[in-house]
Formats: sequence, C-alpha cells, structure tokens
Amino acid sequence: MEVFKTIFLLYFLILEKVIPQTCPSSSTTSYGSPLIHDDHTATVGSNGPVVLEDTEFLDEMSHFDRERIPPRVVHAKGFGASGYFEVTNDITKYSAAKVFSQIGKKTPIAVRLSSTLSDQGIADTIRDVRGFSVKFYTEDGIWDLVGNDFPVFFIRDPRLFPHVIHALKRHPTTNLFNATTRWDFYTLRPETAHIVMWLYSDMGTPYSMRHINGYGVNTFKLVNKSGQHVYCKFHLYSRQGIKNYSGKEAAAIQASDLDIYQRDMFNNIAKGNYPSWTMHIQVMTQNQADTSTFNIFDDTKVWPEDQYPLIEVGRLTLTKNPINYFEEVEQIAFCPTRMVPGIRPSVDRMLHGRLYSYTDTQLYRLGANYMQLPINRPCNVQNYQRDGKMTFYSQGGAVNYHPNSFGGPNASHWAQSLSSPYFTSGVVGVYDNGDEDNFSQATYFYKHRLDDAGRNNFIENVFDELRNAERFIQKKAIKMFKKIDESLAQNLATKLNSAK
Repeated sequence: MEVFKTIFLLYFLILEKVIPQTCPSSSTTSYGSPLIHDDHTATVGSNGPVVLEDTEFLDEMSHFDRERIPPRVVHAKGFGASGYFEVTNDITKYSAAKVFSQIGKKTPIAVRLSSTLSDQGIADTIRDVRGFSVKFYTEDGIWDLVGNDFPVFFIRDPRLFPHVIHALKRHPTTNLFNATTRWDFYTLRPETAHIVMWLYSDMGTPYSMRHINGYGVNTFKLVNKSGQHVYCKFHLYSRQGIKNYSGKEAAAIQASDLDIYQRDMFNNIAKGNYPSWTMHIQVMTQNQADTSTFNIFDDTKVWPEDQYPLIEVGRLTLTKNPINYFEEVEQIAFCPTRMVPGIRPSVDRMLHGRLYSYTDTQLYRLGANYMQLPINRPCNVQNYQRDGKMTFYSQGGAVNYHPNSFGGPNASHWAQSLSSPYFTSGVVGVYDNGDEDNFSQATYFYKHRLDDAGRNNFIENVFDELRNAERFIQKKAIKMFKKIDESLAQNLATKLNSAK
C-alpha cells in the first residue's frame, strides 16, 4: 500500500510540476500539438468551403459545443470562495468527528452561495431563498453541510419536492414566474406558512451574501467517542451582521447590477476584507426528542433557542477567490450524503430525500467520477471503485475486489464504533403529515421577529406578488394568513381589494 501511495504522489507531482514546465509557449490543440493558425480555417481557395481535414478547427469546435454542463435544477446561479474553518470551542462530548477534535484546529473549506429558484442570468436581488453550502476537506474525507439562509423549508415530505420547485419556478406555458401557481401551492400546503414569513419579509432580499446566516435546516445526529448520540441543528451566523434591502430597494438595484452579490463578495475578499461566520449547534438528547411537544425532524419548524440554546463550535472565514470559476464553482458538487465519522443522518424525512436527490443530480451533471475532480476530491481515497467515464485516478494497480489476500483496504473499526445500530419500528405506509401544527411558529415570527416596519414591509412584499394572482387564489391566501394573524390578513385584504 505504501508503494501505491508513492506512485500516486509521483503521478501528481509529474502532472502538476513537470508537464507545465515542459509545455510549449505556443497555442496548442487539446492533444498538445502546436497550432498552425489561430484565426483562420483551411478552405478550398480564398472563398471556398472549409475542408474536413482542418483537424484544428474540428478540435476547437467540438470542445466548444460541449463546454457547458447541465445547470443545477435549483441553485443554478451562484458563486464561491475558499478559506478555512477553525474550532473555537470543545464539543467533543457531542461528536468524535476529527474536524472538531481540538480548539484551534483549522480545516480547509470551499463555500458556494446561490439563489435557489432563479435562473443563472437573473438578478441577484430577486426575492428568493439563498443556498449556503460548505465543503470541509477533513482528514476523514469530505463533509458537505448543504443549507440555506433560512432555518426552515417549504415542505416536510420529500415526495413534494419536485412539485414545490415546479410551482415556484417558471410556468410551462408562458415561461414566466407565476404568482398564481406559487400561491396556489402555498395555500394548498399550509406547512409553507413559516418559510413564507421569512421569504416575504426583508430577509428575502439580503444586502449581500456576507450579511446572511446559513442553516443546515435538516436534523442530524452527532456521535461521540463512546458511541452516544445527540440530535443536532447546524447554524452559521454572519459576523458581519444581518442586513437586508427593502423590496423597493432590491428592485431598484436590479436595474443597475444583476450580479451585485457576486461582485460584492469577490471585491471584499480581493481587498482582504474576509467575511466570516460563527458555527453554532443546537443539541437534543434522545429523551428530549421522545418527549418533545413538536416533531424535531420537521424541517418547517425551528428548535426554540430558550429550550435548546446555541453552542459555539468554530469560525468559518473566506480568504480566497476562485482562480477559475468553472473548475472551482460550477463543478463543485455538494451532497448531504458526504458525512464523516461522528456526524450521521437522523430520520428526518427531507434529509433522506436529499441523500438520494443531490447525489443523483451530480451524477447526471458531472458523471460517475465527479468526486475525482480537484474541487471535490478528498485528501485520501482507498476503495474498490474503478473506471467509468472521465476516470483519471483508478488507484493504479491496487487490488480492485473485496475480500482479497493482497492488502486491500478494509472497513474502519473506529468508524463502525461511531455508527451504532438504532431502534425503529412501525407499519410501512404512506402517512400524510400535512395537518401538523403549521401556523404557531409563523405567528411567532410575524409578531416577535418583525418590528412594525418589518410587518409593513412584509405586507407590501406579499401584496406586490399576490396582486398578480387570480382572485380566487388571493382569497385562499387571505384565509391562510388569518390563521397566522387576523390584522395581517385584514391589512392585506384591504390592499388587494383597493387594487382591483
């Protein structure tokens, strides 16, 4: 195995050191041959047709025709940066993950910030949920914390995920965003009420991506060295503070700068004004989960901080802009399945849906070997996965089957000790959980998280979109808002009636 590691190291030294030093200074084809012409095709006479033997032209055009990969279905528009995560508090009693092993430990990270529902070319400041995903390059492999800037989600069952995205994105007939379909879905699935409060407050139009929080949204399990677990929520709190535009301010900026968030992040990092976030966790024991008054695995709800206080973990700091956007941002692949020993999934329904969906998406976008791309590659891989399209590291001549008698890798006993069995039981069936408490936390948000100005802005933001919906949808929305706050519903109804 040591021989294999040495060969692998030499291979990359050759790739990264020798080849660049021996490359010719002239332009080349994709296969390294110096170009004969940069600006012209080979033709029959000065005005004749292009000849098929112009292999340089064929080489360049065939690559150009394929240089775009499928965009993400959601989170299509985004940008990224890299930096590090530093542990500032000891949480080893909760998790044995090596990324948290000691105060002061630093782990390289890559972050992608994105819009969720909008297209690649749309304005940054459009009202939307923002994606906040972090890739930790730990010594035990890749850990992807894939989250948003809101702590809650639209739905609590993954079966509805394609439907909520279809309802909120462009209409299949007009190819325009459609208020009727959006609010039709909101009102038919009232578990959306909580995130609607976040989205249509000024939180839906942040000042910059440096001024948003990040949340893991799902419920995870942390496992300590004794194999004991707690349930966990991850929070990333902006050290720059929370700052938002009003709806009108955001709309005005759309006319002058479509890419203001990306420009702001890139320029601040380039100037050395490095943005940072403090990681906190909330934890809950199995007994607390069993006796909780609400479903702790419901992603439409938050855990009350007075009952489950925030525990500081560390600090994320972004210090480096991408050298090449396509390599480091477009090809970066985040999957909630990427966990390390000490961090495990819970029985969160939405998390289980994401465990499949995200990995399947990256296999479609980037191919079977997307984890071999430099931006996604863990520091050490020893397994029996081989070959496939675009393979450039098949582990040399290492044995490719298990079990074997030739020193191939085996499962980690340490990792096994942090993945102990757990008890579950029940009758398999299709259970509709849509009628759970959908409004109490939405009411709390409206009454206590928003001030008077924030409540006025919320009504104005909802009105700006809802007035474009069909009248019967407006009535359904008013009925839903009455369950959140009577005055909210009355004020919104008055505005909609006056706009007829």
